[in-house]
Amino acid sequence: MTRRASRQQPRCPCGLQETYDNCCGRFLPTGESAAPTAEALMRSRYSAFVKLERDYLLRTWHPRTRPGSLDLDPGMRWTGLEILDTTDGSAFHSSGTVTFRASFKGGSLHERSRFERVDGAWVYVDGEFLG
Repeated sequence: MTRRASRQQPRCPCGLQETYDNCCGRFLPTGESAAPTAEALMRSRYSAFVKLERDYLLRTWHPRTRPGSLDLDPGMRWTGLEILDTTDGSAFHSSGTVTFRASFKGGSLHERSRFERVDGAWVYVDGEFLG
């Protein structure tokens, strides 16, 4: 009897125990689905940084604070995302915050990000670095 190697789908970079296609891949890169919560948008934006999806990052940035361009470093190696706290940001809110720690090779980024709804879709407004 021969055994066929099963091909495992890669886990989502955002840290949830789902495959990428069933998790953040639903939102990236085309935006076929919109993230239903601020936390889901935060996770998908982290995945976008991992996958160098510049267009998705710009599209999910609030028009008021969106930069004209975004340079991503292909040498950056993101290694994990930890959601530390969320405030509001559900289907019943118009704004919310997500506090997280994003690890990369050589360090980490600790931030409280603010999100708002624009035309019904969650977008990233800005963030405060927390040391």
